[in-house]
Amino acid sequence: MKGIKSCKKCKALTNGSTCPNCQSAQLVDNWKGRVVILNTEQSEIAKRLNVNKKGEYALKI
Repeated sequence: MKGIKSCKKCKALTNGSTCPNCQSAQLVDNWKGRVVILNTEQSEIAKRLNVNKKGEYALKI
């Protein structure tokens, strides 16, 4: 996706220059797969990705 970057630390997707989750500026353009986490407490994918905030994440960086 053009213009969307992924955080190297938490894999959150963003259009900005910093990560919305961890405030890191370590963003990359090269990522694969997209997942939207709505309920972190009941999501098996969120547990496997170590995600504790709802949002959009890259599957692989």
